[in-house]
Order: sequence, then C-alpha cells, then structure tokens
Amino acid sequence: MKTLKFLVNHKKIALLLAILSFIFIPLACSKKITFENSKIVPAARGEVIVKKDNNENYNIELKLSNLAEPSRLTPPRSTYVVWLESEDNSPQNIGQIVGTNNLNVKFKTVSASKPKRIYITAEDSADTQYPGNMRILETSLF
Repeated sequence: MKTLKFLVNHKKIALLLAILSFIFIPLACSKKITFENSKIVPAARGEVIVKKDNNENYNIELKLSNLAEPSRLTPPRSTYVVWLESEDNSPQNIGQIVGTNNLNVKFKTVSASKPKRIYITAEDSADTQYPGNMRILETSLF
C-alpha cells in the first residue's frame, strides 16, 4: 500500500514538473528589454521582446505607448522608422511604425540578424537607408 501511494505521489510530481517546464521554457528563450527614456518625446514608453525561432531567425516585437504623432514633433516628421544594429554595427531599416494616432502601437517583424541595438527615429521618408539624428527611443539588447 505504501509503495502504491509513493508511486502515485511521484507521478503527480513528475506531471507537475512537466507542466511547469512547458510554461517556463518558452519564457526563458525570450528577452524583454525596456527602451530608455526619450528626450524628444518624454512621455513615450516601450519595450522590445526578442525570441529566437526554430529557423534561427529573431522575432522582434515592440510595444509602445504615449508615442506622439510624428507630425507633432519639432521639426515635424512624416513617420517613425525602426532600426536594428547587429554585430557588425551597420543599421538596418526593419520597418515603419504605422498608426500612432491612438498613442499605443505594436510592431512585429522577423530578422535573420541577431539584434544588438534597436532604436526608433523620426524620418521624412519610411524607405530611408540611413537613420537621421532624431532618435526617439533606443535600447541595447545583447
């Protein structure tokens, strides 16, 4: 009888450990970093979540709040552009932030390059190849 209770308790513990590992292992593989405070848009806040997928790519998600419309900046701009710097320190334009009129924005993309730094600039054009000097938010990742 004691052996049977012992086995049942061990099965319950094993099941509990298996469930916990399925919950926490994916969380351990992602990195969540908060952006530094902005001098240009002081109310702007945000975070970056980076997860490596099965294909060795990096899923990048930005969650931003209190991001003013770029046309309200001084001087006014047309759009916000998200930049990624990888190990070679060359900036890559990884996309445009759309829909800042509600002040809360989500941005998602995938990159083959391991991000070292991600930042957002205010630009006159979304297809610019080099970042301007109006950095709104930035953070170092690795």
